[in-house]
Amino acid sequence: MSNIRSYIENHLKDNGYKLQQFSEIVDINVGTLSAIIKGTRLISMNQLDQIASAMGLEQGYFYDMYGVECFIESAPHWRRLEPFIYRCAELDKLDIIQQVITHVTDDHSYIDELFEVAEDLYNKGMKQAALILYECVSECEKYQHSERLAMCQYRIFLISINLKKFDNLNAAIRLEIYVEKLNEEVQLDAIKELANVYSTMHLWEKVYSLAEELERKSDALLSFKSRGKAKRITVYPLITYKAYAILLKAGVFKERKEYAMALKYTDIYERIVDIPDPSEEERIMIAKFKRWAQGNRITINLMSGNQEFIHEYLNYLKAYSEETLTAFINILEVANEQSLKIEFDLEKYENKIKRFYLDEGCNSRVITHRYMLFNYELAKYKCNRQDYQNGIDIILYNLSLSTLNQDDHMKVKCIDLYGTYRQQTSLSQQETYLQLFKTINIK
Repeated sequence: MSNIRSYIENHLKDNGYKLQQFSEIVDINVGTLSAIIKGTRLISMNQLDQIASAMGLEQGYFYDMYGVECFIESAPHWRRLEPFIYRCAELDKLDIIQQVITHVTDDHSYIDELFEVAEDLYNKGMKQAALILYECVSECEKYQHSERLAMCQYRIFLISINLKKFDNLNAAIRLEIYVEKLNEEVQLDAIKELANVYSTMHLWEKVYSLAEELERKSDALLSFKSRGKAKRITVYPLITYKAYAILLKAGVFKERKEYAMALKYTDIYERIVDIPDPSEEERIMIAKFKRWAQGNRITINLMSGNQEFIHEYLNYLKAYSEETLTAFINILEVANEQSLKIEFDLEKYENKIKRFYLDEGCNSRVITHRYMLFNYELAKYKCNRQDYQNGIDIILYNLSLSTLNQDDHMKVKCIDLYGTYRQQTSLSQQETYLQLFKTINIK
């Protein structure tokens, strides 16, 4: 650790410290400190942090040098490498983790340990640090066809999905070949997540196929579990997956405008969750499915042309205000398709939804996606009602949001909608559009 030692020696010299004085400042035994400076004793992570703090340096100042000297120029030891990874993850020094781990895995050392740390970091929310480890482990095991390789790919998928639909499609395709290698229970979560991604891309045939697979696998596990198998490892209670598979099918039928079938499957998934003696966790999920069923029935009837269901939707939102964003995407979509005039205070709900997005959307890919759908339908509605100034302002706002979130599909929709009403734009709106358009890069 010649570089770190020279930093310490120079600091002592520049500040006129005796070793005993600096030992008291840094709170490290003088003998230990002397051995560190002489190079006869390796420095620990805690000592490294103490020394950096005593020298008035930021946390992690020496980590780059420490990583090179301790793990790249010298043979790595796990008892030092593990705390180093955790501290770098805590301080978001991802480039240092990448540099060290790439070197460490050259000879496939510590693959078992790195996977366990990756899982721990993932569960603690340090997902970008975990991603580096998953990718390294995956690279080392790419020819093994193991369950651990499949788990790495599943975690990489979960960490990587975002609002960029092109990237999500690639991530989904990569994951699909590994699903069968996952633990049979984890497969349920993986299939559910894949179906959700394909739903955002409106690939309904694919969603339906995955729903059938999810239903088949959940049926098999429900039967097996009823014979007394060990505690489950799925994210949700098992009955959730069968009900969700049916919910996905109902959604596909709704998108196909096969409303009778959509209502039929809505009845089925609501009935499925009526299980005897549910646990507290199951009761929470049952309540969600029943709430979704009620809202989806209103949506389906509304889309079928029953306009009176708009008022039923508003009454539904009095009980379930958390469904407001989804409800208004549906209400506005129907109003646009059927040239309806909304006969209530729409602005009140606009403001409520915007506040909800500002409070929650920054931390949720799903909420951000739905908020942009809402804005798109709202802009279309206002322009259809010849409220061009406000409608075009919303188009531009949504184009800015979709550019910020790299949602290529929504960018194209906004550009197309702007083009439809280009003749109604003001000079300032045209200028805003030109400035936005310069920043757009669509795959």
